Amino acid sequence: MPTEVCRFAPSTTGPAHPGTLLAALLCWLDARSRGARLLLRLEDLDPQRCRPEWSAAMQRDLAWLGLDWDEVAEQHRFAERHDAALDTLAAAGRLYPCACSRADVRAAGQRAPDGGWRYPNTCRARALPDGGWRGCKEPLRVRLPEGRVELVDEAGRDLSQDPAAELGDPVVRRRDGAMAYLLATVIDDAASGVGRVVRGHDLAVTTATQVLLGRTLALAEPRYRHHLLLLEERPGDGRHPKLAKFHGAVSVDALRPRTSAEALCGVLAQAAGLQPGPAPTSPGALLAGFDWERVGTADRVLRVAGGTEAPQVEVL
Repeated sequence: MPTEVCRFAPSTTGPAHPGTLLAALLCWLDARSRGARLLLRLEDLDPQRCRPEWSAAMQRDLAWLGLDWDEVAEQHRFAERHDAALDTLAAAGRLYPCACSRADVRAAGQRAPDGGWRYPNTCRARALPDGGWRGCKEPLRVRLPEGRVELVDEAGRDLSQDPAAELGDPVVRRRDGAMAYLLATVIDDAASGVGRVVRGHDLAVTTATQVLLGRTLALAEPRYRHHLLLLEERPGDGRHPKLAKFHGAVSVDALRPRTSAEALCGVLAQAAGLQPGPAPTSPGALLAGFDWERVGTADRVLRVAGGTEAPQVEVL
């Protein structure tokens, strides 16, 4: 039987934080426990937010925790196959330019399942310019097939959705010429033979759209599993947002001088439900007893104590 292929695909738009490491750890444990081939794909397509030094730092931080990979790839190197997919979509009459700004979409007032604003497919009837999509200076969207996608992930999460009606046609190439995450991920997963995607449930709402894009391009469809997230304690306002680079979550760089990889791995294992407390451990030590039945489903809140000078983390 062919070896199963899995992947971890972090964006390189900022430093890694504990939430990044938790997602990487669960993906690593899943793949290694199954004897699967595991890829690290650095998603670095955003020309304004991605930096080469963050790609290097991401690899360093993951190695520090004790994670290894069978292959490492930088997504920006796959522009040729991304362009080929746009050619296929254009030839099928599914690619169109969009003149709507974010303010226009917001003004339409239609909420999407992810809490954002649904694109009301305003520009669906527009055609590509005479020069084709390569000569287009506007964002490009895909005219999705209409109808409901019935989909349940391995954790039993119902991902069924009518993407065209509930989210609207997605942007697949931005105004600055960068390929959008939704399509690039589908193309690169298929090209690498990825048959299994393990990722945080914050991305679950995009799954039906990605499945539909893959089906439109006649690509193999991976299986999905979505896991819990680490949330950030925000004393005083009662909110617990997801740890994110955009929100300035405590970085692994800030933690490394104050803690060991084993100590941080113990906190992550506790958060995931793989052990009752934060006893120091390692990915290798967790591997023997790994089972998704032991992984919790509820998001966990992480407290960062000690300020920026001496940050320490604990699970609430």
